[in-house]
Amino acid sequence: MKAAILSALAFPGVGHFALKKPIQGMLLSGISIVCLYFLLTTTIEIAQQLSVKVQSGELPMDVDKISEIISQQLVGSDDLRINMSLLIFVICWFVGIVDSFRIGWSRDINNDASTK
Repeated sequence: MKAAILSALAFPGVGHFALKKPIQGMLLSGISIVCLYFLLTTTIEIAQQLSVKVQSGELPMDVDKISEIISQQLVGSDDLRINMSLLIFVICWFVGIVDSFRIGWSRDINNDASTK
């Protein structure tokens, strides 16, 4: 249970490291890091574009308006990088939680069986 909680609250793959399954942990963590990289670089690109528009006067210096535009660009984006990165990241997180729980559960059952 501890490994599943670590995977759920910390980062995908952390639970596998706690269960001494480093290959699975590195795989889940690595894929998740790549996905986060694409999400962050895309977000920074959008922020830089908006910054140029605000500095040129094309966009008003209104926090609510800027927040609305950012939300629209991220959520309504047709950019395949954003959509696929987010989907793969969520899948990795879910797989990390479920697989950590499964491995820990089977170890607990095996330990209980061996002590009887």
